[in-house]
Amino acid sequence: MTDGFGRYRMTPMSRRIEIELTSKREDGTWTWRAAGAREPKGIVVDSLVPAGSSPKDVLRAEVESDLDGTRVLSIQAQKQKAERTGLLQLIPSEKPFEPVTQQLRKKGARDDKKRGPRRDRPANKDGESSDRPQRPRRPHFDTPPELPQRPKAKRVRAGRAHIDAVLATLPEAHRAIAEKVLSGGVPAVRAAIEEQNKNAVAAGQEKVPADGLVQIAEQLLPKLRVAEWLDKAEGAQKILTEIDLRDLRAIVVAANDPVIARDESTRKLAEAMKAGLVVRQDTETKNWLDDIQAATNVGRIVRALKLSSQPPKAGVPFPPALAVQLAAATTEALTIDAPADRWIALLEAAAFSPVHGRITPQAPSSQVSEDLTKTVMRLGPLMPQVAALYGVVVDPKAPAPRPLRQPRVEKPARRKASQVNAEAGNKRAPRTKPDTTVQAPAEAVTSSSAETPAE
Repeated sequence: MTDGFGRYRMTPMSRRIEIELTSKREDGTWTWRAAGAREPKGIVVDSLVPAGSSPKDVLRAEVESDLDGTRVLSIQAQKQKAERTGLLQLIPSEKPFEPVTQQLRKKGARDDKKRGPRRDRPANKDGESSDRPQRPRRPHFDTPPELPQRPKAKRVRAGRAHIDAVLATLPEAHRAIAEKVLSGGVPAVRAAIEEQNKNAVAAGQEKVPADGLVQIAEQLLPKLRVAEWLDKAEGAQKILTEIDLRDLRAIVVAANDPVIARDESTRKLAEAMKAGLVVRQDTETKNWLDDIQAATNVGRIVRALKLSSQPPKAGVPFPPALAVQLAAATTEALTIDAPADRWIALLEAAAFSPVHGRITPQAPSSQVSEDLTKTVMRLGPLMPQVAALYGVVVDPKAPAPRPLRQPRVEKPARRKASQVNAEAGNKRAPRTKPDTTVQAPAEAVTSSSAETPAE
């Protein structure tokens, strides 16, 4: 709002506060101040003050403040708290205080004579007996203690020191051919040339001379094979005491290749690899037998049977004493009260163990299931003595079964980058693939009898 001179004027706002009556004047008015404070304060007419009020009374007032001060608009008396009624009176007692104690009954054996048999208990709301059907209890089976697992053997990680050294000595035009030889040998070079010539004919261009390029690849092959073997052997030498036997055997077998064996740089390292293989096989064989013995001693029969079927070297003889102990432990575990799944696990492991012919259970399982019957029929050619317990006739010409493989877990199909980008609405430029085109050197274009640099 503005006044007549164009100036803004503040509109007073009312609010509620608590005021204290400080005194009553001779002219009938009252003085007041804010409860608990010195300001604001002022004068209020007697007509606004509730009847029966006296100085020091605290009342609820509605006030209005502006530039001239604070004015009281109305006063209300404070609400009086309602007096609580209906309370119970506590009458003291002359009797002595007796505390309440609680004593729980100790758990003991069930007294069927006192409680009565379970069949005599009251029926449920449907009129049927509340007793649950009695289920056959499974025999108690104590889990054998866990055995410490040996660390996993390390796989070879070959470097590229020797390969890069060979590539550094080649002309630029020959390096693409060498890379193709490393990836797939001479056949990979021929396939690349055929694909390149096919595309050239479609584009109306001249073909690349294949004979010269193949001859270059054949001349590069011995150097590259030696360099590749040296990189693998040196990588294996760093972890010779922990290397996986499969990798070490592959390196030793590759050392017998005439191309590698004739090279002077490979002979010393090849002898070291052969000596290391002998030591590693002896160590792994000892660890293998120790693990079988330990698993048998603690009652991990399934693990012992599986280990016995996985020797570190083919043709390793199984110790007769350990065979007798393992077969006896397996037979002892195949009891009549053992559940069907226990029989299945033991038979699946024992069938491919060197002791499968020594296992002679005294009686079949009392809990014969459909899966157990199928297992006995499948493993019958390897364990006819067990099949006879279940009345299964084994065909003498039936082929020996193979160990069951664990079902593969299907991984979700990986989406292509183009699909992901399309869903996200991001359009990216397609990535350019590295150029793997086999370039024909000038000498190969002019003549098919190209020669590589002197070895």
